[in-house]
Amino acid sequence: MAATRTIIDDYRRLHPGSQHLYEEALHSFPSGVTHDIRYTTPFPIFIDRARGSRKWDVDGNEYVDYVMGHGALFLGHAHPLITQAVVDQAQKGTHYGANHRLELEWGQRVRELVPSAKEVRFTSSGTEATLMAVRLARAYTGRDKLLKFDHHFHGWQDYVVGSRAAESDSPQSAGVPASTLGNTISIPQGDVSLVEDALAKGEFAAVILEPTGASWGTVPLRVDFLKGLRDLTSWHNTVLIFDEVVTGFRVSPGGVQGRFGVTPDLTTLAKILAGGLPGGAVAGKTDILSMLAFREDPAWNAGHRVAHPGTFNANPLSAAAGSTMLAQVVTGNPHQHADTLNERLVNDLNYVLQRMGTPGRVYGLASYFHIVLGKDCPVERDGIEWPADGPPPPRMPSALTAVLKRGMLNHGVDLMGGNGGFTSGVHTQKDVAETVEAFEDTVGEMRVEGIV
Repeated sequence: MAATRTIIDDYRRLHPGSQHLYEEALHSFPSGVTHDIRYTTPFPIFIDRARGSRKWDVDGNEYVDYVMGHGALFLGHAHPLITQAVVDQAQKGTHYGANHRLELEWGQRVRELVPSAKEVRFTSSGTEATLMAVRLARAYTGRDKLLKFDHHFHGWQDYVVGSRAAESDSPQSAGVPASTLGNTISIPQGDVSLVEDALAKGEFAAVILEPTGASWGTVPLRVDFLKGLRDLTSWHNTVLIFDEVVTGFRVSPGGVQGRFGVTPDLTTLAKILAGGLPGGAVAGKTDILSMLAFREDPAWNAGHRVAHPGTFNANPLSAAAGSTMLAQVVTGNPHQHADTLNERLVNDLNYVLQRMGTPGRVYGLASYFHIVLGKDCPVERDGIEWPADGPPPPRMPSALTAVLKRGMLNHGVDLMGGNGGFTSGVHTQKDVAETVEAFEDTVGEMRVEGIV
């Protein structure tokens, strides 16, 4: 009797071109990748082209894409309006080394959409934005310590480390000085009393968090916790920073703060902000952003002002793409479409698990979703959000996530990190139907292999 083919056998069979390119990549890049989350065993796929909600790899395999440029492509791949804006601008110049009209238009669109955005400073990435926000908060308050929450991700800069794993009071990362780590305190999310105890010491410049919860809502946060943070940070003269790199312009045109009515002092933005090109920003109160301003005071400029160069800040190409993206976002129409599809996707995936008798839960908010397999979870038909009064979602083991990622790729679906993803303004009902079928096939294969 012939041996049954496994998920990994099919993966190797379907992706020989990607395997060949990966073997070449190993000579140039550590582990053959240029971003941690793209690391996939036994090798990642290599994409050749993309359009709308779909992309095609070097072996000709077609995928429904839920990675969506790591969440940046709210209007899908190669959107005609954004593409044309970039092409038109490229013909005029890609970098002026000077101010230009497009950066002004881009900044004005941010100010119109984001409630906290009285002023804006552009950066080249979300990591740079969180770096700038923390530095501004320290300069503004004259304090050094930063309070963050376990599992919340704020990029890879030293102040926040970038760890998504469980953290103690001093999060650890190789290459970061202990003196730097000592100024960052990480506590569990959701407990206002822990925050109050910390801020009462008067040592903290800022509190930073992902406002829908750790790892773009993998562990959801209640809205009342956000309101509690707003009250506490105001009372203790501590800067409240919403990291809306993922949620900005996605959860609503104005982000989490626009949806739930809680306005931070500073907001960090990226991804959708730049329309699929590199770009980030810090937006917030004028008195905090004014720490970047020059004065007719040499002593201020030399010793008190927060310096911020950056070769590609507000470059014309990113400004063209970003301004065009935000002009579409302001209508709210892409949100209505993406949110509706996401609700159907979450409910249908949960129905698959329920019908197959497989432990797990799919949940999300607005236009993103998360998958848990192999763990007992509450399953509510027609309910996209994780129950607010229930325990936090269990974490899926990385080995199981890798198998789900490979299996879904075999069936023509690419998930973000292997256990979630983003719907967009261009995903279709057909995409959802194909995804549900792929999920059912993959879970079935995992059951045959005894994985779930």
